Amino acid sequence: MNIGEIARRAGVSRSTVSYVLSGKRAVSEATRQRIQAVIDELDYRPNASARALKEGRTRTLGLVIPPASQRLTDMQLGFVASVVEAAARHDLDVLLSPSGGDHDRSFERIVTGRRVDGVVLMEIRLEDDRVTRLARTGLPFVTIGRTADPHGMSWIDIDYAGLISRCVHHLADLGHRHVALVNRSAELVAAGYGPSHRALAGFRAAVSERGLTGVDVCCGDDTAAGEMCVEQLLATHPEVTAVATINEAALPGMQRALTGAGLSVPADFSVTGVAAQHWAEDFRPPLTAADVPMREMGAEAVALLLEIIAAPQAVPRHRLYSPPVSLRSSTGPVRARRAGPATRH
Repeated sequence: MNIGEIARRAGVSRSTVSYVLSGKRAVSEATRQRIQAVIDELDYRPNASARALKEGRTRTLGLVIPPASQRLTDMQLGFVASVVEAAARHDLDVLLSPSGGDHDRSFERIVTGRRVDGVVLMEIRLEDDRVTRLARTGLPFVTIGRTADPHGMSWIDIDYAGLISRCVHHLADLGHRHVALVNRSAELVAAGYGPSHRALAGFRAAVSERGLTGVDVCCGDDTAAGEMCVEQLLATHPEVTAVATINEAALPGMQRALTGAGLSVPADFSVTGVAAQHWAEDFRPPLTAADVPMREMGAEAVALLLEIIAAPQAVPRHRLYSPPVSLRSSTGPVRARRAGPATRH
């Protein structure tokens, strides 16, 4: 059943039926009653679009993601899925919009076109023009991540500094004295990507506090980059006996490099970090890591955004997630590195 059938039976135009449903324009009481009688007879229920029209809303949320040219990591995909699932539970649609480079026009259409009731913004930089742009328009928004100065905005984030610091302390407790941080790509670090900078800050603070020797390296978000990164790390810093990482996409390559070097985890080398739970459990042996609660975070981002849409003047809220480091099987006591194969002369 649709508006056209109601209009036909009531003997009015489709637009007149729309006016009655939306309340946007006055309709004579006799006409309104005639249309309502047909609606009651047919047991018509306006769909989400009709309800949205009446409420003056789109019932659509925008989710701003990295550009399509940048392959999304599993963690990013997990956040996308969790936001979409949470929105669906509220009978809301989600419009995905890439941002960055050539895709800034798409973001601008989201901001200025009033195609959505609010925006969830992912992958936040310390200085992020997108946040500034959204704040100026007055469009409700929530960020997954936070800027260097998040005052006055609603956000949720992971405590990368605290979690990586905790990982380093765990390694130090096991006797490791030479540790490394495998970060995200050099491009992301240069762009001021928040998690990378905060993880590095936490790493350096813990290394200093425990009197360790630490080295940090950037790594692309894929298996090949992870393998090359660890190969180079072992070649240039053979004294390193453990790594902490926030680069879950590089984990398979890191594991391959360690195996290729004849190093057993955790007997010869320990690995820990921050990752999605399934990455941690797929690592061999299972990774000692802080598991990122993506589903819970996506749901909370949507809940926060709906609060702002309903009450734009409400005090901004935020939450910093600090999940426990799950002790699995990839970290162990340090021991002297095994000698390599003898060189033939």
